Amino acid sequence: METNKPILNLLLLTAIALFTTFETSAQVEFELKPSQSMSITGKGPGQDAAKNPYEGEDCFVLVENIGKVTFKVRTQQTGQKDLKSTPVAPGKTETIQLPKNYELYLDTTAEGKALARLSFKKQ
Repeated sequence: METNKPILNLLLLTAIALFTTFETSAQVEFELKPSQSMSITGKGPGQDAAKNPYEGEDCFVLVENIGKVTFKVRTQQTGQKDLKSTPVAPGKTETIQLPKNYELYLDTTAEGKALARLSFKKQ
C-alpha cells in the first residue's frame, strides 16, 4: 500500500493548526532616562515605540518594572488629556487595560533610569 506523504504532512499541519491557540503576544523592553516620557503606542505606524499586535482592538498590556526605580504608566484617549496614571514599583507587574484608540505612555521621575518590559495580550 502506497502512502502519499505530502497529503499526510498537510493533514498533520492542519490538525496542529486547529488545536493551536493563535493568540499572539509581543514583548518588548525599554530603558527610559530620568525625567523621560515615552509614547509607547497610539501615535501610528512608524511612530510607536512598540508594535501592538492588537492595534484597533481592546487589549491588555502587562507592564513589568525590571529596574530599580518606580515609573508611571499613563493611558489616554487619542488626542485627549490623561485618563489614568498607574505607578509601577521595582519588581512589580501591573496589568493595564488599553482600549481601542487609546495611547500608552511610560513616564519616569528624576530618580534615575527606569527599565520596563511590556507584553500585549488580547482582551
